[in-house]
Amino acid sequence: MAEQPVNNGTSDEIDLGQLFQMIGRAFERFFNFIGSILKGVFHLVILLLIFIQKNIIVLAIAVIVGAVAGYFLDKNLPEKYVSKMVVEPNFNSVQQLYNNIDFYNDLAKAQDSTTLATALNITEYEAGSVKEIFVDSYSDENQKIALFDDFIKDLDTTTIKTIDFDNYLDNFNSLDARFHQISVVSTDNKVAKKMQPAIIASISVNDYFKLQKKINDENLDLQEDIYMHQLAEIDSLQSLYRTVLIKEADKPMQGTNINLAENGESQNKELALIQEREVLKERLVRLNRERANKSEILNIISDFPTRGVELKGLWNRYLFLFPLVLVLLVVGVLWGLQLNNYLRNYGKS
Repeated sequence: MAEQPVNNGTSDEIDLGQLFQMIGRAFERFFNFIGSILKGVFHLVILLLIFIQKNIIVLAIAVIVGAVAGYFLDKNLPEKYVSKMVVEPNFNSVQQLYNNIDFYNDLAKAQDSTTLATALNITEYEAGSVKEIFVDSYSDENQKIALFDDFIKDLDTTTIKTIDFDNYLDNFNSLDARFHQISVVSTDNKVAKKMQPAIIASISVNDYFKLQKKINDENLDLQEDIYMHQLAEIDSLQSLYRTVLIKEADKPMQGTNINLAENGESQNKELALIQEREVLKERLVRLNRERANKSEILNIISDFPTRGVELKGLWNRYLFLFPLVLVLLVVGVLWGLQLNNYLRNYGKS
């Protein structure tokens, strides 16, 4: 008896139909999930609006009272001013800088005017005007790239292959930055300028950093002496080659024999000396630049201004902060009361 042929087309159509049904159900579940999220958000918004509607009078009173109190404080409290200075710490002194600034800030927060005045060499009245002092890093993308280039110069070839710029940025922190900005918030717009010498001196008088600077200066002087000695040797060799060439030129020519190989070799040697001289000059330029950058333990890039600028912004105005805080406090109390009622009713049921 002959076998019946299998209808593969029907089987393929069934498989494709099941596949499309699965895809359809997946999309349906996805859109249902998105819809449930939107419904949940909409439900929360409605609950919030109902809560505001029920307590609109209490919330309005809180806003008005907070605004009046904030306006009164803004008018009667002394104006605050901010002054900023940008510095460049050398010889790994950045951690000491941050520690010192944190110490000054703790004294200002604790209103310890006596200790702060002694530390910063200002009067107690001026120290009492300091409300906050802090430091943060001051760097952009270009500076980070330059720091990365300096970082990989000291690494061997194998280590460089395992580190890229993204990895470097992942481990970059505020202490790694080249420049740092010190900010002083005070009710006296002139006190920051008076504090500057003491802030700088607190780093510069450190014996460890002074020793590091002394050793660095000696190393730079030694390197400069080596470069200058090498330049003197190059000058002597160039003078010798010129003398030899002049003497060779003064010799009477014997027939038509001209030793072009020796002349070409002398010219190549003199050219190599010129190139080496340019390299040494470039190294001296970099050396002088490094000496200028490392001339102080703490370089001042931008001084504190003679007068600070008025501290502005909504977060620094009681007219904005007091209503916000009072409204949040009232909302917390009202929600707490509603939760308490719900729990009581739940316990009874």
